Amino acid sequence: MSAEFAMILPALAMVIALGVTAAQQCGGVQMRLADAAADAARMIGRGEGAGSAAARVQAAQGGASMSVQRDGVLVCVTASAVPAGGIASTLTLELSATGCALDDQGGVADAGRPE
Repeated sequence: MSAEFAMILPALAMVIALGVTAAQQCGGVQMRLADAAADAARMIGRGEGAGSAAARVQAAQGGASMSVQRDGVLVCVTASAVPAGGIASTLTLELSATGCALDDQGGVADAGRPE
């Protein structure tokens, strides 16, 4: 092993460790966003207000935003956030997750039921 390789090895190990840590942080944010989007979609589908759904998304990940799309009998919520704090905050990426649920409040959901 050369002296140059011995000098660079600790720096290489540090870069790999920082990369693994950033990936773990991003994975945690992604999981929180997915759970929050699914919860928010169910809340809106049950008829709860969009404000309480947005509060759920914000509670899961600070600084997260939420958008709602309705498609027939489904209501879908997309939660997006930029990782804040830690090593992952140095990355310029936005994570997002979408959750869908049946829209119990929409008139389309009852269209197929016999009267």
